[in-house]
Amino acid sequence: MSPLFNFLSSASLGISLLANSAVAGAEQNVLTLNAATELTIQNNPDLAQMRARAQALAAIPSQVGTLPDPEISFSARNLPVDNLNTAQDNMTQLGPGISQQFPFPGKLALREEAAAFEAAAALENVTEAKWWLLRHVKHVWWQIFYLDHALLIVENNQQLLRQFIQIARTKYEVGKGLQQDILLAQLELSNLLDQQLRLRNTRQNTVAQLNALLGRAANQPIKLPDGVTETLPTIISEDALYQEAEQYRALLAAKRKSINAAQARLDLAKKDYYPDFNLGAFYGFRRDQPATGLDRSDLLTLNLSMRVPIFLHRKQAKAVDQRSSELLQHQYALEDEWNNVRMQISQNYHDFQRAKKQMILFKSGIIPQAQQTVASMLAGYQVSKVDFLNLIRSQISLLNHELQYWNAFTEANQALAKLTAAIGKEEIYE
Repeated sequence: MSPLFNFLSSASLGISLLANSAVAGAEQNVLTLNAATELTIQNNPDLAQMRARAQALAAIPSQVGTLPDPEISFSARNLPVDNLNTAQDNMTQLGPGISQQFPFPGKLALREEAAAFEAAAALENVTEAKWWLLRHVKHVWWQIFYLDHALLIVENNQQLLRQFIQIARTKYEVGKGLQQDILLAQLELSNLLDQQLRLRNTRQNTVAQLNALLGRAANQPIKLPDGVTETLPTIISEDALYQEAEQYRALLAAKRKSINAAQARLDLAKKDYYPDFNLGAFYGFRRDQPATGLDRSDLLTLNLSMRVPIFLHRKQAKAVDQRSSELLQHQYALEDEWNNVRMQISQNYHDFQRAKKQMILFKSGIIPQAQQTVASMLAGYQVSKVDFLNLIRSQISLLNHELQYWNAFTEANQALAKLTAAIGKEEIYE
């Protein structure tokens, strides 16, 4: 075999094994998948605002579960309007008072319980938002990974086509080839250049998406690691994934806590059938009359009042109906979300299994066969036993198979990211 044939065969064989990403700059820091997820958790503003909301809701239960502040007053009672003399009339009193509202027993506890469940649901929503972000960060990171490998494959194929052009030109110059072979190879090279431009543009847009998720400037360059393991894990069964999701999915936990909060609000609405009380005390100082020797004793006034629900059927009963409907709404919402979660698990489970099988098929069968075909075609063309068009077609077919391999690898990892997010747990492997 000629040295040129050995070079082309080795280069074609090496394309499918390359794990280097397209380099955007040698001085850039390498962004691993773990680093990307950590940066997202630390810097994403949407997640930060949800944490702040959860912290705000966590401060509510103790507020609504505490008695209303007492009212302190000072009054002057039974003053004569002619001279405002506090010693003229026996009933004139000056003094402080205090009153305190007491909700019917059980109301404060139910208010605090409802607020506590709402705060717990908000905290679960923060966890759900974190998994949503991780899923999208992983999805975009793997998309950049694929684009880097696609660019590298296209660049290597450009080099191979330039070698093909040189071979065709040499054969044409010695009268053993056709000019159309040169033109055909140049056309395919132009197609690869066009594909390279589109891949680079797609990568720039995808980098902007990832930077936005990381809370960074959209034009900040990103370089991925030179290589990652191509071994995919074996995950547990579909039914086992359902059980894990029922236990760990934060969205489902948030819905359950919302149901508990709705139940507490319903119980509170039923408590509104009973009155609230207000207890007050007033101490009245009365002035003595030294001239007459009249010694006036001070007076103490106690007051107990209550709210009477006389509009029961138009107000309290309607509030109970409202809270009952809200409870049903939350229960149906949980059922709907559970159906959606199982759908997500099943879809991503089968997507992962399909992509994993495709990877094995391409790596162990299709790509080696395509490489052997290209090598055979090249050897035949050099001795004028194979048409140049078939050689070009075999090389383009190899290129497409290599792209499909890395696309399947990317899709498998993206499906795995969606699957772990749908379950709310990373450890789902056998």
